[in-house]
Amino acid sequence: MSKKLEFIFDFGSPNAYLAYKVLPPILERTGATLEIIPCLLGGIFKSTGNQPPLIAYGGVKNKVAYERKESERFIARHDLDDFRFNPHFPVNTLMLMRGAIAMSRDGALERYIDVGLSSMWEKGLKMDDPEVFAAALSDAGLDGSDILARTSDPDIKQELISNTDSAVNRGVFGIPTFFAGEEMYFGKDRLDQVEEQLAQLGG
Repeated sequence: MSKKLEFIFDFGSPNAYLAYKVLPPILERTGATLEIIPCLLGGIFKSTGNQPPLIAYGGVKNKVAYERKESERFIARHDLDDFRFNPHFPVNTLMLMRGAIAMSRDGALERYIDVGLSSMWEKGLKMDDPEVFAAALSDAGLDGSDILARTSDPDIKQELISNTDSAVNRGVFGIPTFFAGEEMYFGKDRLDQVEEQLAQLGG
């Protein structure tokens, strides 16, 4: 059985975008496969009492400015020049994440992830607007109207809730979070540790 990296994922985290973009060479070097698990970041925050960094650290002098600098260093190091902070942030990602569940069922999650991340963190689209959502997906060659309709499916809604609850029960408190075997790692700045752990796992 091949080694696997599980990625607890929500489009609403800019760090999820940044981490996702630098994963391919890590997966190639370690021979691991990637499993993206769509979860709702807002649900994780609610269950754990966590808060977005801009709220949690907003009153801490110099903290937010330093975090911004760290992101700039990461972007420069990995040549992620397409990244643009979404002007509509925070964007409610409930629709996007339900769409991810639908696309996962269709075996098209990877394509959907690429389109969603580009729309959120390169094009700066307001992806919680149903019309913008459907148009962005259709422009990329997906069936935006069908995906939008499926976001109202009760089974899809429940699967997203279940994924989120399961992630919290495993110890998740934010995104991006990774599981390499039984080891959990939080944040894009732990990817070197993720790679070390994957390299030690049997394939």
